[in-house]
Amino acid sequence: MDFPLLLDPDSPLPLHQQVYLGIRGAILEGRLARGERLPSTRALAGLLEISRTTATLAWDQLSSEGYLEARRGSGTYVCASLPEEYLAPPAAPRRESRADIRPEFSRFAGRLEAPDSPERARDLPYDFSPGRPALDAFPMGLWARLLARRCRSAGPSLLDYGADPAGLPDLREALAGYLRRSRAVRCEADQVIVVSGSQQAIDLAARVLVDPGETVAMEDPGYPGARRCFLAHGARILPLPVGEAGLDLAGLAGARPRLAYLTPSHQYPTGRVLDLPRRLELLTWAREQGVLVFEDDYDSEFRFEGRPLPAMQGLDGAGAVLYSGTFSKVLFPALRLGYLVAPPSVAGPLVRALELTSRQAPALDQAVLADFIQEGHLERHLRRMRTLYGARREALAEALVRAFGDRVAILGAKGGLHLMARFATGRSDGELVRRAAELGVALTPASSYHLAPAPSSGFILGYAALSPARIREGVRRLAEAFRPGPA
Repeated sequence: MDFPLLLDPDSPLPLHQQVYLGIRGAILEGRLARGERLPSTRALAGLLEISRTTATLAWDQLSSEGYLEARRGSGTYVCASLPEEYLAPPAAPRRESRADIRPEFSRFAGRLEAPDSPERARDLPYDFSPGRPALDAFPMGLWARLLARRCRSAGPSLLDYGADPAGLPDLREALAGYLRRSRAVRCEADQVIVVSGSQQAIDLAARVLVDPGETVAMEDPGYPGARRCFLAHGARILPLPVGEAGLDLAGLAGARPRLAYLTPSHQYPTGRVLDLPRRLELLTWAREQGVLVFEDDYDSEFRFEGRPLPAMQGLDGAGAVLYSGTFSKVLFPALRLGYLVAPPSVAGPLVRALELTSRQAPALDQAVLADFIQEGHLERHLRRMRTLYGARREALAEALVRAFGDRVAILGAKGGLHLMARFATGRSDGELVRRAAELGVALTPASSYHLAPAPSSGFILGYAALSPARIREGVRRLAEAFRPGPA
């Protein structure tokens, strides 16, 4: 234990009195907790570079006044009850009075938005929040064995600052091979940048490619995290409406934004897929206008109907697409690892920006993930999870139709970890969220994903983290909450 006490040898107060006042103040302010063990007088003298006699005098005074107690064979501890409790009547906790500095924030800080999704109860038993994988199905035992193996064999390099902020070479090679096989991405390992999830990839792109006042095109509705990031960097948003036929590219006519952000393989949140003709049209526009496209491929590993969809990046022959993915949904969110595949023309500035902001992703986690991919565990895990999530998706869609009939419209149920449902209820989203929460159901309204005024009574329903039985019971409660009259 350290004792950061300020002792002034030139003070008129003796040193033992200064030690006494410092320790007493730390106890009364709560910096030393009741019942906390304190060092011996010999150890204290060494820590403070004072004589043991001085330390003993301070300890004796604190003990005699009821702040410290000695326990035979154990040591000296802060008393559970302090003298002040007996000398004064109970009073309300006193707030420390101080004049807080009122800083002047940067323009960036002034543009930061709080998440615009409403507050929801964190522990509701039927939580349909999107983006949460089935954490109980993750092979934790296997991951623990790979981690233990790396810990046993790791040399000092895994504990040091990484030589390359873009990521461990083993992981970048493994990711390049995996993306070529599974998503038809055209890349080499030196184009892969390891990041801490898609959000950091978006922030890097905004830092490097967008100046304040410039325009970013993105889907409407779209991912709020990307929108808030671009706005915080001072960008203006050009909304591209997503209708029944998918993304409307007409808004790009005559526009020349600095960046276009899209989720073409599983549009977030509607789940619609950008078809091949529109992908080619978008890439032609980007090439002709000299605009980069950010393809966020956040959960397209999970597709349940039709053939696997290749990434749009694989169609790009002009270096116009930045391709991003994350392991937050494929494996588990706390891993905080993702990737950004960058055209060679922009990879260097992106890596330098990454080094400036976070230096590197955790090397040990990168090493374990590289083993997980190279030994085939990732693709086996994905096959198991597609089966699991497919069954849960079917359970949710069937339960919604059974409970609501033609009063519900289901969108985007062919892939991913969520679907979008629109209900004919005549009530506001806020009222429906409140009524559902009263029955233990957590809902996310689709209106928070829109820039333009949104159609009411649409919700994003994540199903990956709930068993079929909990899904069915959650939908039953949802139907009760949406019924006319009090919930």
